[in-house]
Amino acid sequence: MNSRNLVRMFLRTLLLGAGSTLVTSFFVKAPTYMEYLDPVNLFQLLGVLIFFVGLGLVFSLVSQMGFFAYLTVNQLALGMLRRFWVPLQALLVLFTIFDLVYFRYNASDGQTSIFVYIATAVFLFVYGWIVSAKKAKETNRNAFIPALFFMVVVTSIEWVPGLRTSGSDYAWLMIVPLLLCNTYQLLILHKLNDQTKKEQS
Repeated sequence: MNSRNLVRMFLRTLLLGAGSTLVTSFFVKAPTYMEYLDPVNLFQLLGVLIFFVGLGLVFSLVSQMGFFAYLTVNQLALGMLRRFWVPLQALLVLFTIFDLVYFRYNASDGQTSIFVYIATAVFLFVYGWIVSAKKAKETNRNAFIPALFFMVVVTSIEWVPGLRTSGSDYAWLMIVPLLLCNTYQLLILHKLNDQTKKEQS
């Protein structure tokens, strides 16, 4: 990928993270907005908007760091573990799904229903499966497991700061931009690589 396409992907991912976080905040943090809408306080309202846009930029950067870190680790693991790397990724996906339910439920001391954690894990897995299937269809079938690993395991690792906050607001506020940014990067990478090859030929 040439530098122009790399910068383009970087900027678009930043905008996606900022925009999706801002839109998500309208639902997750609605009371915060209502506080400055009744009565209207434009200065404070603008401050809240800027805060969530900035937060979205941070989430986007976390997503991009995770993406390029995975690309690096994937290449190293392919060289070192060879044929064992793909099965290992599949096992790590299953462990991550288990972790999102069992360990999070135990950490909550039963204050939250286990069905909430099951639903979250199932949604992440199904969403990751759909994105991975699309990736495999657009590239090759061997891309499915690595894509699923990235969407489930890497996204979960990136989500850890949100999961550790008190309450669930920031957990939900963080997962939406992470999923969207990770999806965008995963599905656009091969297209940009193909575009770069055409430009160089």
